Amino acid sequence: MDERFAFLAEWYDPSAALLRRYQLLYYPKDGSVEMFDMKNQRTFLRRTKFDELHPEDLFVGNRVNIFSRQLNLTGYGDQYTANKLGSKKERKQAADFYMEHQSKSFFNNLVQFVSSGSVIAMELMGDEAVTTWRKVLGPTDSGVAQKDAANSLRGQFGTDGTKNAGHGSDSLASAARELEFFFPSTTGHGPSNTAKYSDCTCCIIKPHAISEALTGKILKSIIENGFEISALQMFNMDRVNAEEFLEVYKGVVAEYTNMVDELCSGPCMALEIHATDAPRTFREFCGPADPEIARHLRPATLRALYGKNKVQNAVHCTDLPDDGILEVSSSKYHSNVMQEPHSHILYHLILRKFVHLQKYFWISQMLMKPRTKWHPGLMTVRSGPRQTHSPAHRKENRRVESVW
Repeated sequence: MDERFAFLAEWYDPSAALLRRYQLLYYPKDGSVEMFDMKNQRTFLRRTKFDELHPEDLFVGNRVNIFSRQLNLTGYGDQYTANKLGSKKERKQAADFYMEHQSKSFFNNLVQFVSSGSVIAMELMGDEAVTTWRKVLGPTDSGVAQKDAANSLRGQFGTDGTKNAGHGSDSLASAARELEFFFPSTTGHGPSNTAKYSDCTCCIIKPHAISEALTGKILKSIIENGFEISALQMFNMDRVNAEEFLEVYKGVVAEYTNMVDELCSGPCMALEIHATDAPRTFREFCGPADPEIARHLRPATLRALYGKNKVQNAVHCTDLPDDGILEVSSSKYHSNVMQEPHSHILYHLILRKFVHLQKYFWISQMLMKPRTKWHPGLMTVRSGPRQTHSPAHRKENRRVESVW
């Protein structure tokens, strides 16, 4: 069998104002390409020789033109591609990010550590944001922080000068450069997220909950109840995309228009929740759609704790088992902060740091970034229709489920 590299790719369709997602396959033996439409589960482009694409063009974050379509390469399509092409590219990204320290003795260790696992990048907004964030972080050396600033984040969660829990921009100029690295404002594509697209369900923290500074509390509740947050990203949803995302509720629930309005009213945070039987168990944890009912029947659920009414009910969650991967893949998981890849940092900082940060800052952008990313099962593509995802079938199911 010919060697092939698999990537996840996105193309913005201006005529439909939609972001379309594909699996791009590249065969280095003859320079041919193949594309698979992920949403419609069918071949989009049969294997075709394409001389304008070269192996050096294939890395996550790059943009490539395939027959006049500009594709953003957002992730690896399988473990083979991630292992073969991933690590060198991501170490280069880390080296570019820390280029100002290239002459320092700790540079190689720093680059190796930062590219060794997932990190979370955030844009923080507030008065004197650079100075305030560095004060919240504490001294660079965690040992010094534990003595001189025990309540700082590095004092609580760091272990040494390299594994020191978080990164903070040291000036406005550095903040601007580092924000552009993670959240490009013009051309280019930022680092990919950590979505697994398997054994998962989708959760969206709604705009009202974010504006009410409930993000940290919701994330803490999710993790403390045994769920893994395997990917997250903050983004603003356009109305056309919100209508498409919630289309299955149209004509099913009376609040459909208000639900769309809420989803477009401000930044959302999309989460991939990873667990056994994730759609069912997480949906039970979210509770009934009406928070008043939730408070009477399931008082410990997310909507009972943080919801206000049937529209502003804190979170959206996947409500049909077959829709978990579909909703995760259709969500745009869209001074500078970078939380570093300690095995314990991801959980402790999500549990505590968000609550702490929202005392000082407005978190305006966030992305979880991996060392490598791959999606099991995507290599086995299907050409037949996915019956359980037909709008009529999903709407009929939601007529039964909408009271929950």
